[in-house]
Amino acid sequence: MKETKTRKLDTILIKDLLLRCIIGVNESERKEKQDVVINLVLWADLVKGAETDDIGQTVDYKQITKEIIRLVDKSEYYLIETLADRIAQTCLQHKQIERVQVTVEKPGALRFARSVGVEVFRERN
Repeated sequence: MKETKTRKLDTILIKDLLLRCIIGVNESERKEKQDVVINLVLWADLVKGAETDDIGQTVDYKQITKEIIRLVDKSEYYLIETLADRIAQTCLQHKQIERVQVTVEKPGALRFARSVGVEVFRERN
C-alpha cells in the first residue's frame, strides 16, 4: 500500500453499486442496457476530515458516486475493461484520491457463471 509522508492511506469502500449501461461486443448486447455491479476502494488521507468533522476537508464519496452514475448511465463501451478504467480516472480527478481499485462485474455474461468481471488498480501519477 502506498504511504503518504509517514502514515498509511485510509480507505473508503463503495460496495455493490448496481447500474445499467450498454456494454458488450455482441450486437445483441448493444441493443438494451445491461446490469453492471461496481465496487470501489478509494485510498486517501482522511485524517483532516476526521479531526475537523468537516465534509470540505475529506473525500465527498457521494459526489464521486454521482459522477460514476452519470458516466456509466451514458456509456456505451464494448469492454468492461474500458468502463473500469474510465471509472478509475473519474475517481482520480478528485485531488484527495491517491489510488483506486475498481471492480466491474457483468452478471449473467457467461452461461454457467454468476458474473464475469475485471478489477483495475490506478494510482495518481
